[in-house]
This record gives sequence, C-alpha cells and structure tokens, in this order.
Amino acid sequence: MSLKTTLIEVGELAALASDDVLIVDCRYAPGDPQQGRIDYLAGHIPGAVFASLDEDLSDLSRQPEGLGRHPLPMQASFNHLLSRWGLRRGMQVVAYDAACGALAAARLWWLLRLVGIQEAAVLNGGYAAWVAAGLLIESGEALPRSPSDVSLSHDPRQVLIEHDTLLGGKAGQLLDARAAPRYRGDVEPLDRIGGHVPDALNRPFADNLGEDGRFKPAAQLREEFAAVLGDIASGQVVHMCGSGVTACHNLLAMEYAGLHGSRLYAPSWSGWVSDPSRPVAKGEG
Repeated sequence: MSLKTTLIEVGELAALASDDVLIVDCRYAPGDPQQGRIDYLAGHIPGAVFASLDEDLSDLSRQPEGLGRHPLPMQASFNHLLSRWGLRRGMQVVAYDAACGALAAARLWWLLRLVGIQEAAVLNGGYAAWVAAGLLIESGEALPRSPSDVSLSHDPRQVLIEHDTLLGGKAGQLLDARAAPRYRGDVEPLDRIGGHVPDALNRPFADNLGEDGRFKPAAQLREEFAAVLGDIASGQVVHMCGSGVTACHNLLAMEYAGLHGSRLYAPSWSGWVSDPSRPVAKGEG
C-alpha cells in the first residue's frame, strides 16, 4: 500500500505491519483534559501511543504571548515527542480521535506537515469506525518502541500566518471553521468577545462530515468549498477557528479534496482578540 497523506481507511490501517506504522490516539474531551487519556487506557488500537492536545500538541505556557488558547508546541519539544514515540523517516503515521468530528488528530496531522512529515493521515471515522469493524483493541499503555533521533525544523512550504501579516491585509482569504453562531457573534462560550475577523468567510468544520461521522467524498468537499470560496485559489486560503485546532480539520478536508496549499493562522480567534485594539466584525460575513 502506498503511504497515505490525508485520510486512511480502517481496512488499510489494519493491513499495515506494526513495524511500518506509528499510530497515535488523540482523543480529547473539551472541559475534561484527562478524559482522553482515561479512554485510551481503557481501550485503544493495538500499539497506539497517546497524545494530549493540551500537553503534547500545544504549549499552554505560551498563552500570555497572545498566541491563543492552544499555542503551538515549541519545535524542540515536538521533536522530543516524536523521538520518544520512535518515529522513523518513511514510516506511515496514523492519528485518530473518537470520531472524525473530534479534532486533535487533525491538529497532529498538520503539525507533522509543518515539520516536513508528509506520510501522515487521519483515520476516517476515528476510533468508532475501528470498533464498529470488530477489530482488536488493547488496554493499558502500549509497549514502547526504541526511541529514535528526530531533529526536524519547520518546512518552509507550510507557511504560518501571524497577527502582523493579517493586519497588513496581505495574508489571503481567511476561512473560519467555527460554528456559525460563534462566527456571527451570537454566542461566545470560550473567548473574550464573539464575532469574527473582518472579511473572514465561514465554513464550519462539521460540514466536512457525513451523517456517519466520516469525511464526505472528495468531489463533494471540493464543490462545497468552491461554493464558499468562489474563484479564490486554494493557495490563498488561510484557515482559522477558535484556537487553531478545528481549523486544521478544514485544512485536511481541502487537501483531501485536492485543494492544495492553504495555510493556518495558528493563534486564531482567541489570539486575535487578545489585543482589544484589533477590529471585530459581527453578523454574517
């Protein structure tokens, strides 16, 4: 099987030899940071290691820097994590959540792309699809691999967008992955104020999924993103959300749909509103 770079199906993952794949359980329960690990220990895909959104895929100590509620991990810390997991170049990496509607798996997928690891995919349908297929699960900690020597730096092809670039008006077209009521500013359960960055468009990440919790077909996703973006080229799209997590879901969906080259505004809305002087728009875009 050729290495997967966006999504992987349950049967494809089950067919891989354990030495050829690094499986990462990214289950996360908003409001209860420890629940994901509890669920992992109770049962997970055999051989999977666990990644915490707050502790492994973010650096919460950097919140005072105005980088949003889930600041990106420092490059050295992320390298250490990958080394501890035993990642080797050319190995297929598969991240999964409770279902594809969950989000940390897409965040890990994007972080891997950021450091130049293209052989990474998200399990379509998540852990629920694995269980529904009647495949084996195991409990407790997975047996550790031998640590590897990983030293990766940010891939210049995966461009990060920061506050100053947005303020300059040259970053591209913002696409906000939050639910419409939060985008409009009708409600805001998490951040200082509701609304959106002026001129940002809205594409709720949940629209990427069908009723079965799996990603919609690539052709359908391509049509739906085109309906939102019009003639805007995919390489001009900059994704955002509340804290830089669900935005990765939209970025993954676009890549799966063949719409390549979009970027991420990692601080997202929580980072944008950390400075009260930045403008806020309300209502429809």
